[in-house]
Amino acid sequence: MATYAPQELATVLKDGLLSFPVTPFTGHGEVDEARYREHIDWQSSFDIGGLFAAGGTGEGFSLTPEESARVVRLAVETAAGRTPVLGSAGGNTAQAIQHARAAQDAGAEGLLLLPPYLTECDQDGLLEHASAVCASTSLGVIVYNRGNAVYSAHTVARLAERHANFIGFKDALGDIEQLARVHTLNGDRLFYLGGLPTAETFALPLLQLGMSTYSSAMYNFVPEFALAFYQDVRRLDHAAVTEKLGRFVLPYLDIRDRTKGYGVSIVKGGLKAVGRDLGSVRPPLQDLAAQDLADLTTLIKSADVHPDARPAEGDHR
Repeated sequence: MATYAPQELATVLKDGLLSFPVTPFTGHGEVDEARYREHIDWQSSFDIGGLFAAGGTGEGFSLTPEESARVVRLAVETAAGRTPVLGSAGGNTAQAIQHARAAQDAGAEGLLLLPPYLTECDQDGLLEHASAVCASTSLGVIVYNRGNAVYSAHTVARLAERHANFIGFKDALGDIEQLARVHTLNGDRLFYLGGLPTAETFALPLLQLGMSTYSSAMYNFVPEFALAFYQDVRRLDHAAVTEKLGRFVLPYLDIRDRTKGYGVSIVKGGLKAVGRDLGSVRPPLQDLAAQDLADLTTLIKSADVHPDARPAEGDHR
């Protein structure tokens, strides 16, 4: 059972860094539950706002419904109340409802609603899709504004009016006009979460549009750096943010942008580079090429962002 009521969860999430743990796989491509527990234990040991299990960085799009439910449950059990764990709901409406109910059964505190699969849709259909998922669970629900799920300000407002458990708006488009409209119309009824790829790049300007937090993929492998960056953003320390962008974030993006789909691959590459190997990505993604991994390893060392990479207690490696 969830510890937080939806609005209480929103209060917790809006003022802390958020992240999406990767899902480790064995050499045979199966979910590696032991290594996942180790990773969640490490990720939960820092002062973070919340973790989203089986999301984009967690390759939720490559997990079966059964695997997704198991990954969420493992994350909840391992975090053990140290930080809120949220599940993810993707696919068509029926599948998203299935994911939502499984996340609630697993003890998740909330839910990220991913875009519906494949088809185009307009505002009325998108509203009914999100509404059906909100109605299927008592968990706090955050919608993800990206792909074919671009919510107008009025659709967001209608959803907020219908469902008290609709608590958040995550954006992966960076459309300044749309964000201004959404925030102006909905105000403090919701919290606003930055979700552009490598969100650190956009965090400072989007803070001015009401996005008090964002999801950090690099938190997976350089948590201290990611948390320090977030604090610089919240303090509006432009000089510190610019220094960290130049020292690590922008060179990191240069490696990420070499191949399509590297957004997740580079995170698992970063974990290899710091001595916490969680295996390969699943197709259709591909691992970093050898030179890209070598360049990333060099960057992490030269930028002085390497975390304490000592194996966790009980680590079987």
